[in-house]
Amino acid sequence: MSTQHHTLLIVGGGAAGVSVANNMRRVNANVDIALIEPSEKHYYQPGFTIIGGGAYTMKETVRNEVDLIHASVTWIKDYAETFQPEENTITLRSGDILSYDYLVVCPGLQLDWQKIDGLKDTLGKNNVCSNYSPDTVEYTWECIKNLQSGTALFTQPPMPIKCAGAPQKIMYLAADRFRKKGILDKMAIEFCNAGPVLFGIPFFAKALHKVVTGYGIKTNFNHNLVAIDGPAKTATFEATDSEGNKQLVTKAFDMIHVTPPQSAPDFIKNSPLANSAGWVDVNEKTLQHHKYANIFGLGDATSTPNAKTAAAVRKQVPVLVDNILHLINNQPLDEKYDGYGSCPLTTSLSTVMLAEFAYGGKVTPSFPLLDPRKNLFIWWIGKKIGFPWMYWHLMIKGYRFDIPHLESYAKRFMNEE
Repeated sequence: MSTQHHTLLIVGGGAAGVSVANNMRRVNANVDIALIEPSEKHYYQPGFTIIGGGAYTMKETVRNEVDLIHASVTWIKDYAETFQPEENTITLRSGDILSYDYLVVCPGLQLDWQKIDGLKDTLGKNNVCSNYSPDTVEYTWECIKNLQSGTALFTQPPMPIKCAGAPQKIMYLAADRFRKKGILDKMAIEFCNAGPVLFGIPFFAKALHKVVTGYGIKTNFNHNLVAIDGPAKTATFEATDSEGNKQLVTKAFDMIHVTPPQSAPDFIKNSPLANSAGWVDVNEKTLQHHKYANIFGLGDATSTPNAKTAAAVRKQVPVLVDNILHLINNQPLDEKYDGYGSCPLTTSLSTVMLAEFAYGGKVTPSFPLLDPRKNLFIWWIGKKIGFPWMYWHLMIKGYRFDIPHLESYAKRFMNEE
């Protein structure tokens, strides 16, 4: 067992962790930074949707972690196991202990496949697929490509999950593939959502309802997938009626795309950093931990009630980095994170609805003259080319870039409702 100390220690080397490390290095070259991340591969997860739709390749979404982290940042290739915030230390799986002056916690979400009975045994075969793992996303395209008729189910678990729109994005891409093949009329497509609405923000939900209607998709709300039998091709849902009564409903399928339940990683839930729901307990505007002043959190594992997207991380990084520097210099923290998130909703193989919003469901579009409810080709180009380029060449490298929200513009469209 060994012990080492770092000024800034970061747990998690995904979009949030690498961006924080590289941004801090750009802002202050003197801060000693270490990053804990066991994985050698780094994935651009927003690209998984269009891999599943057959419009992107796995190669385009993956980079070597070592090539993304600034050379002056110490990369600790291990797992964080326990936190001792009173002593300003972390214990790694190897048994090594790391101490820190300031800690950033951003390990992302864990995928709870085991919460759906039978899923782990059949995932990746029997036309049971999921875009939520690099190990299974390519099979989604195999299922869509080979299906000629029958029932295609698309599921969404209870919130929160990574990118709340992703479960229906792949459904629209599949439906467009079926339409282009001339077999849409031979398909029965159903969206089985554990939640009560198509999308959590009514401004966009109304527009998405038109997309659903256009494809002839049947929606089943308050339907939570609890079990799946791959060989028998049946899926069992716990359905809740308007009075709160629950019953089990079994549906046959020819293909099913499963979005797994998700939660904060177990080592976070079991730590003193977690709130009662298991999330890293931080202030939603400063990203500082409520109890431990020298600890910050961002990304999917925190308690902030924003959409869990890479776009949210882009906005969180400069707020967090500046606030750590404010703390170092005994200055007041900025309450600058407004809950911004973005969800480019792929409504076909050539159109995207760019949903941008902040805390409270406030619509915050960034681009003038374009109705954010419209399905536009320009955002499809963004989804395939522009946004990945910004991720790899700007955000991950620690650059700050922004387009101001045009609130008056947002209000104009909202007043049309």
